[in-house]
Amino acid sequence: MCYADKKLSETKVFKDPVHRYIHVDDQVVWDLVGTAEFQRLRRIKQLGTTYTTFHGAEHSRFGHSLGVYEIIRRMIDDVFTGREGWNPADRLLCLCAALLHDVGHGPFSHSFEKVFAVDHEEFTQRMIVGDTEINNVLKQVSTEFPQQVADIIGKKSNNKLAISMISSQIDADRMDYLLRDAYFTGVSYGKFDLERLLRVMRPLPQGIAVKKSGMHAVEHYIISRYQMYWQVYFHPVTRSAEVLLNSIFKRVRYLYQEEYRFQHQPVHFYSIFDGKISVEDYLQLDENIMMYYFQVWQKEDDTILADLCRRFLHRHLLKYVDFTDDFQKNNWVELEHLCKKAEIDPKYYVVVDSISDLPYDFYRSEDDDGCQPILLLMPDGKLRELSRESHLVEAMSRKEQTDRKLYYPYEMIDDNTHHTEMKSKIRRILDRSK
Repeated sequence: MCYADKKLSETKVFKDPVHRYIHVDDQVVWDLVGTAEFQRLRRIKQLGTTYTTFHGAEHSRFGHSLGVYEIIRRMIDDVFTGREGWNPADRLLCLCAALLHDVGHGPFSHSFEKVFAVDHEEFTQRMIVGDTEINNVLKQVSTEFPQQVADIIGKKSNNKLAISMISSQIDADRMDYLLRDAYFTGVSYGKFDLERLLRVMRPLPQGIAVKKSGMHAVEHYIISRYQMYWQVYFHPVTRSAEVLLNSIFKRVRYLYQEEYRFQHQPVHFYSIFDGKISVEDYLQLDENIMMYYFQVWQKEDDTILADLCRRFLHRHLLKYVDFTDDFQKNNWVELEHLCKKAEIDPKYYVVVDSISDLPYDFYRSEDDDGCQPILLLMPDGKLRELSRESHLVEAMSRKEQTDRKLYYPYEMIDDNTHHTEMKSKIRRILDRSK
């Protein structure tokens, strides 16, 4: 029996709070779970700094990756197998891509990517095709198999169905993280009927389609996504912690470029700062390493870095107000000037954070980012784009929603510290945005 077809002597089971049980029958999948690169995901939080707002949000990308794998396994084994449009030869390819889709995430994920201009999908693909334990497992299937898995994750493959199962507007990735994140944050917003949704999915060459009879299950899923984004993922307190994190990373990079003599040298960051980070260097970065540096940098001679690290570690987060176009036009320059006079560096402490989201975008096509619109399979066999049939989804797709906040430290308006008159002026400016 070839390695690709090899089954375990008995099914391995992971107990999971979301899916109850995650089943592994394939030797390839079991070997991938045991690799150093996949085990590293235990040390990467799924929701970055969200634990500063929802204390239960300590779950990892390891659990999420297993969850995405399990949804794909159920999709294939319970729904797609035996149906026209599904190629059984793609089963292992889809399972491996699902399991490995997030393996390239860095510590604190998107904050880390934003400051250091790294792309987790790029590193995911590099890990899969490079000199790694993951690659050693995959190439036992065939020499071409690692690249085939990487191409699914990178949305470069001609296999549109496999791509849409893992990366689309109704994919296994989104379905797992909505349910998992809702569970660990303790909210009810992200819940939807996963069982029903899987049952009404159908495999097509151009991607997943959903039976018209399952439209209301899709509507429920989209509403859940909308609520999770605005109530959890975009929570202004969580964003405050992200602003601090970004400021720490920016300050460390600036000090390195200025040849500042660190008491505790950021050796794990050197290759990033120099723009020459290898997969080996990248794999050494996890959130345990980051938290170590934040701990020791509290005693650095650079007062800004030390203060930012203390704030982040002890949850002394930044305050915030709404940031409007009128406020930016009439008050921003004056606010920056007053902050500098009050000895507050606005580059690190006064930050505008802007987020936006569209719950469902029917304008997307496979040429954009692989996230094509959701297709309904009508009773006559024809396909219809979801918003053409659902008035609810059509209404939610009309306008992108945006929220901008101005983040600042409480000391900027605290009269108990020095520069009292200056801070009174700053407070009056901030009050104008309320």
